[in-house]
Amino acid sequence: MPDKNWQFELEEYIKQGEPDRAEKSEAWQTAIGLQAVDGLNTSEYLLDTAKEHIEGKITIDEAQKRIHSYYEQRTTRTETENETKEADIVSARITKLLGEKAFQFSPAEWITVHRRLFEGVFDHAGQIRQYNITKKEWVLNGDTVIYADWNSIRETLDYDFAAEKQFSYEGLSVEAAVKHLAKFASDIWQIHPFGEGNTRATAVFMIKYMKTFGFRVNNDAFRENSWYFRNALVRANYNNLRKGVHSTTKFLELFFSNLLLGTNHELKNRYMHIDFADENTLQSINSKVSKYQFDTLDCTLEELAVLELVAKNPSIKQQEIAEQTGKSIATIKRIMKSLQDKSYIRRERGKRYGKWEVLV
Repeated sequence: MPDKNWQFELEEYIKQGEPDRAEKSEAWQTAIGLQAVDGLNTSEYLLDTAKEHIEGKITIDEAQKRIHSYYEQRTTRTETENETKEADIVSARITKLLGEKAFQFSPAEWITVHRRLFEGVFDHAGQIRQYNITKKEWVLNGDTVIYADWNSIRETLDYDFAAEKQFSYEGLSVEAAVKHLAKFASDIWQIHPFGEGNTRATAVFMIKYMKTFGFRVNNDAFRENSWYFRNALVRANYNNLRKGVHSTTKFLELFFSNLLLGTNHELKNRYMHIDFADENTLQSINSKVSKYQFDTLDCTLEELAVLELVAKNPSIKQQEIAEQTGKSIATIKRIMKSLQDKSYIRRERGKRYGKWEVLV
């Protein structure tokens, strides 16, 4: 994202108290924040376009056309700019979807959400994957969640949605209903029906679904903790009995409570790491990390994850960081440069034989 000022600039529209502007601002904040689940940043141009839409100077359709035209004119782009293009286009589309009242609870609706978000961005937008996938996760030390076999995706989707349709919320406390919704989100995310973009599509679908229950979604949760949301989904679907790791929805429930009930639970990614011992102590291999108050730094979530890996292993290579976080090598290089520019890390004794030093 351009910098942290985008949050404050968009928040001003909510403080002004005009319902239409506030609703648009919340949608944009959610949309921009969600790009962090895939390590993407939006541009200054996107922020300027969002403000014009919030102020009523342009429609959301005109905002989308502006974003497309902006990138069509930039015929030569770096890899970073290509990632920014994806973030800008998808952010505008999320904002449009969140502003629409129409919704149908069905697998077909979820597939349509994916298609509308990623058409022209991914070749497979709105298509069920025809292959099995694995994804290395930082929170799992590079291991992967076991996703649904591609042969059974449609049947599994139909089963989960049918079970949810038959579930009765009557008599449930609000807290119990939120806990159940968290579990349903976890279950359908584990299916991972699409090649890419599953988490963002899941988030948009769930936001629209939860609004049918009368919930008012707190945009702060996705604006500030979207990477936490993804890591919580990972932990809700990962078991490694040999290492004593069990799947748990407790982290996801904390997120959903903040999202829907306005609670203020502390959401820290490091608490979800499988090497984390408890909320006060890290296991010995992470003892160095716990010395640093990284969560107080001016860091994005993806920068925080890289910073913790560097603190844990100063000899780590950028390729290893990419593998453990599931990010591209270009994204890791960008993050490392940002951390160096902020004087949070520096390289000692050259590129080939050197080590990283954490300065905070």
